[in-house]
Amino acid sequence: MPGTTIQAISIYKLLVPLREPFVISLGPLLAVENIVVVLRTADGHIGYGECSPFLTINGESVDTCFVVGQYFAPALRGRDALDLAGNLAEMDRIIYGNCSIKSAFDIALHDIAAQHAGLPLYAFLGGSNNKILTTDMTVSLGPAAKMRADAEQFQREGFPAIKVKLGGTLEEDVARIRAIRAGIGPTHPLRVDANQGWRTAANAIAVLQALGEFNIEHCEEPILRQHFMELSQVRAASPIPIMADESCGDEHDAARLIQLQACQMLNIKLGKSSGFHRAQKIAQLGQAAGLTLQVGGFLESRLGMTAAAHLALSNPAIHHCDFDTPLMFTADPVVGGFRYCPGGVIEMPTGPGLGASIDEAWLRRAEQVHF
Repeated sequence: MPGTTIQAISIYKLLVPLREPFVISLGPLLAVENIVVVLRTADGHIGYGECSPFLTINGESVDTCFVVGQYFAPALRGRDALDLAGNLAEMDRIIYGNCSIKSAFDIALHDIAAQHAGLPLYAFLGGSNNKILTTDMTVSLGPAAKMRADAEQFQREGFPAIKVKLGGTLEEDVARIRAIRAGIGPTHPLRVDANQGWRTAANAIAVLQALGEFNIEHCEEPILRQHFMELSQVRAASPIPIMADESCGDEHDAARLIQLQACQMLNIKLGKSSGFHRAQKIAQLGQAAGLTLQVGGFLESRLGMTAAAHLALSNPAIHHCDFDTPLMFTADPVVGGFRYCPGGVIEMPTGPGLGASIDEAWLRRAEQVHF
C-alpha cells in the first residue's frame, strides 16, 4: 500500500538517571541508556518503539543499537510498514542477532499496523483487555537489611508480589530471604531471580532446596544460560518452580526448553525476542505445552513497558507481569502509555496502536539521526 510506505525514520538515545543503583548478579545498573525509534508513513501514521539494550544479556549497548539502527533505516525506508514479517526478515538478512534494536523497530512497526487497523495493539495481536494486569516490584541485590527494608516498603505501597534479586552464595541468599520474610511475613507473594548467579546445577539445587521453606512462587534463571541442558536436573530437584529467562530468547530456545522439560515457566521479553513477531511464537509454544508465562523487560520506560503490557494481554497463558523499572527512573519522558494504579494495577490505553510516545522536548535534546 503506497500510503503505508515508510517515509522517514528517526533514531534517538534516551538517557535517564535511576533513583539509585539497580543491582543484579550480573552487575550494577546506574542509568537508563535506551534507544527510541520513530517511524513515519506516507499517510501520516507515526509509530514509536523502544529498546533497552543489556550488555551482559543480549550483548548490545546503546551505542551498538544506535549504529545498527542506521543499517536498518535505509533498508526499511520505502518498504510497506504493514509487512511485519517481511520487515523483520529484512533486518535478520542485514545482521544476525542484535535482538534489542530489532525489537525497537518491530514495536514501532506494530504500532503503525495497529493504528492502521483502528485497534489497540493488544487487539491487533489477537488479545483483549479482559484481565487485570498487575506488576510486581523488585528488590535490588544488596545487604540483607537493606533488602528487607525495601521489601517492607514495597509491601506498604501495595504491590501484590515482590521479586527479589539473588545470585550470591547459599549463605548470603538464604540470609537475604530469611530477613525479607521476617519483614513482610510468611504469605506475601515472593519470587526470586538469580540472573544465572548460582552458575552450576549442583550449586543451584543446593540453594533452591535451602530456600524451599520460604514459600517462594518461582525462581528465574538459576544457572548459566549456556548450561540449559542441565536445567531439567534443577527443575526435578527444586522445591521451587523454575522460570527460564536468559536461556529463552526466541521461539527456537523456547522449543528446546520445552522438549527438555527444563522448566515450568518462561519469561518473555520483547528485547530478547526481536519484538512481537517472535514473542508471540514463544507464547504460543508455551501455552500449547501448558507452561505458565511471564512478560518482563529490561530498563524500558513506560513506552517499552506499555508494549510489553499489550503483549501480556495477547495470550491467556501469560499470568505474571514484571513492569516495574519505570518506577525507578528519576523522570518520566513518556506521553500516554499505561498508568500505574494502586495495588500494582496497570491501566492500559485503549486507543488505536501502542498508545504511547516520547515527549518532544526529550527527543529534541537527545543524540539523534534521521533518514
